[in-house]
Amino acid sequence: MHDMRAVHLAPGEGATVKNPTGGSLTFKVRGEETDGSLTVFESTVAAGEGPPLHVHPHLDEVWYALEGTFRVRLEDEVRDAPAGTFVFIPRGVRHTWQNIGDTQARLMAILAPAGLEGFFERFGRLPDDASVPEAFRTLGREAGMDVVGPPLAQSDPV
Repeated sequence: MHDMRAVHLAPGEGATVKNPTGGSLTFKVRGEETDGSLTVFESTVAAGEGPPLHVHPHLDEVWYALEGTFRVRLEDEVRDAPAGTFVFIPRGVRHTWQNIGDTQARLMAILAPAGLEGFFERFGRLPDDASVPEAFRTLGREAGMDVVGPPLAQSDPV
């Protein structure tokens, strides 16, 4: 018995949590709605922010820049990623990204299979003075995401 249903959300709809990279993260579809096949979220990202270099050993990621100016690292290559940029990140590929614009930016991520929802939910409940790098390492490890390096702002300053 599959537990999958059709989902239609208007702009701005979906469960929203505090984003690890500043701003907010809104779930568009969650694993329990897709029988575990995928998770989709829209993320607003503060200027200059991005996650540490990390790997998803058990899931693939599709990353799409909706608004703003990003740059993306895939393994050892860093490339510009303006709005409209599409990136496919197979499981096991070291990656990160950064909003290099002066204002908030937006992206959409599709993760398959589902499973990272808990990371974002637990992060969203942390106190404002919590250590973001430590939270990425510990909460990420619990969710099957391995932090393997610093954010682009530290490894490759603009």
